[in-house]
Amino acid sequence: MPESGSPFPHIRVCSSIHDIPEADWNALCPGTYPFLKHEFLKALEDTGCTTSDTGWTPSHLSFWLEDRLVGVAPAWLKSHSMGEYVFDWAWADAYRRYRESYYPKLLIAVPFTPCQGPRLLLEDTFRASLSPAVVHQLLDNVCESIDAHSWHLLFPNDDDQGLLDQPGSLHRLGCQFHWHNRNYRSFDEFLGKLTSRKRKSIRKERRQIAEFGVSFQHFSGADIPAPVLSVFYTFYKATYFKRGQRPYLNKPFFQRLCATMPEQCHIIMAVKDDTMIAGALFLTGDDTLYGRYWGCLEEYDFLHFETCYYQGIDLAIELGLSTFDAGAQGEHKLIRGFEPVITHSWHGIRHPGFRDAIHRFTLEEADHVQHYFDDATNALPFRQQESG
Repeated sequence: MPESGSPFPHIRVCSSIHDIPEADWNALCPGTYPFLKHEFLKALEDTGCTTSDTGWTPSHLSFWLEDRLVGVAPAWLKSHSMGEYVFDWAWADAYRRYRESYYPKLLIAVPFTPCQGPRLLLEDTFRASLSPAVVHQLLDNVCESIDAHSWHLLFPNDDDQGLLDQPGSLHRLGCQFHWHNRNYRSFDEFLGKLTSRKRKSIRKERRQIAEFGVSFQHFSGADIPAPVLSVFYTFYKATYFKRGQRPYLNKPFFQRLCATMPEQCHIIMAVKDDTMIAGALFLTGDDTLYGRYWGCLEEYDFLHFETCYYQGIDLAIELGLSTFDAGAQGEHKLIRGFEPVITHSWHGIRHPGFRDAIHRFTLEEADHVQHYFDDATNALPFRQQESG
């Protein structure tokens, strides 16, 4: 609880990222984590990717002590569960079967981005004054005030987990696979840490792509040409169209992203016979490379692994970044040197009956996730299991 005699914090809900000045927001955003910069969130909103029309009604949280802004958090009022990567479709279906409303819900997260990072951007002294009980109370209060049936905070970093972890809270675990740079000077030095069989397998995959006549071009920052960005967006759309879906993001978003955050944007294009055939866009943070978007028009064996993973590892080594987060999916990353990482989310369910049922589910799920994590760790392809 805040110290006795000090004002109790309260939350105001903002219907647009523009309601909070860029300087004030970014002053609370630590380091260069790209997905919570005011520019990133503004690009999503201004290009129509996160609006009420798409089921993402901006409802950003601003934390106040009397009339002083002491924190912010990215939030949306959601009418569906798409683009979140912490799946609650079964919860929504249970509500439907009992003729109860699951939506709208309050989502505190980065849209379409299952990357761990800060979610509660709070002044240091304010953060130090808070307890998990107060944070849950604040989120429960704001949820009730906007008539949301639940709140969900996804992929928080360690600092935020400390503010959310209280006995009896609805806490879900997940598992991703990240690559860790142990001061490697080259891709071959990284390969030297793998077992002989895995090392040979990766070299064979890379050699086959080269034998197809595919090479790679790297574009970064302000040097990304407009035609390259246009071709990349064609590839990105194709990834969704192949699954019969509409892409979450539009071309103006990527144009805005590269224009306002050029120092953090990288595009790697696969080229065959002087024609670009596939591409991936990466973003950089303080110590992490984030592989976010990819697509291709021509299918080749191992093209996805090379473009999204091996080229990303090369880029992380080149930039001296300690971690490469290549996205939410996959056990196929494990045999390529990506290591399991536990992810977290916290949830506040207003309906007491559903809350009890969901709490039991999260406890059972967490046990399964932990066993999966342990099995994945034991299956890592490193010599002498030097991971960790």
